[in-house]
Amino acid sequence: MLSILTEFNQLRKPARTYLCYLLTRHIPNRLSDITLEVVRQNLEKVLREVKEIDAGYILDAQGNQIIDNISKNRDFRVGKGANRSDRGFFYRAVNEKKCILTDPYPSALTGELVVSAAMPIYNDKGKLLFIVVIDLSIEHLFKAVKRADGTSMFATFSKVIYASFAFTLFLVALFLFFNGIASFFHIESLFGDNAKKMFHSTILLTLSLAIFDLVKTIFEQEVLGRTEHEHPSQIHKTMVKFLGSIIIALAIESLMLVFKFALSSPNQIIYAAYLIGAVTVLILGLAYYIKSVSQADIIEEKCER
Repeated sequence: MLSILTEFNQLRKPARTYLCYLLTRHIPNRLSDITLEVVRQNLEKVLREVKEIDAGYILDAQGNQIIDNISKNRDFRVGKGANRSDRGFFYRAVNEKKCILTDPYPSALTGELVVSAAMPIYNDKGKLLFIVVIDLSIEHLFKAVKRADGTSMFATFSKVIYASFAFTLFLVALFLFFNGIASFFHIESLFGDNAKKMFHSTILLTLSLAIFDLVKTIFEQEVLGRTEHEHPSQIHKTMVKFLGSIIIALAIESLMLVFKFALSSPNQIIYAAYLIGAVTVLILGLAYYIKSVSQADIIEEKCER
């Protein structure tokens, strides 16, 4: 159950976009001559186009179901006369005045988890005429969305390209990791030139970790199609970790330059100061980025609710 809800949470946005696109494309809205028969015929077209839809039906402005369910399953062809005004999809569609997608809930017919997409239909004067609803089991929803997402050859081509880049970057991360380990084990003491080697090993390992995080994100999001919607602050987590690792590596490098120029070329220590200033600017930029995306995510989350 938990894995199903997690997968739904990941596919919520593309699922809503896809189902609402189907309803908007097929069913007329905000026109002067919209009749029940026209809406019913176009709803049948939606169900013929998407075989995964279990049932579709139409409500009036008061939430009364005015036709039996349209479904390929004869057992589902019921429901006319039922009042659905207490259902969440009716309330949301009427109050938000747009196509909505519900959270999963148990079906009254089968007991399985289903979701509903509902779209209000208005005439040209803005009067609410009907609410069109389609129901899908959660498994059928996953199948429909993934099938729609995989129909494009370009999408498959993009996944191959991203997988190639991810693999190449992974090899780079391995190269940096093994060189960092090799550099570390060649240190015999913590003094003199070996301190420089230790700093060098730390930089290599830090960059290796940053690139590995980038590879992980590319592979999960672009190849496997997973996205992080559990919490808005997690969406840009990898970018922050990557930039943070780069900043750490540069900070270590600037510290090495301070020691080096202080001992051998004091007149060149200004260059180390320049690098420290650049690191400071990067830290301020990263802080501004975190603040900006956090505020944007909070606003987006409020709008979705």
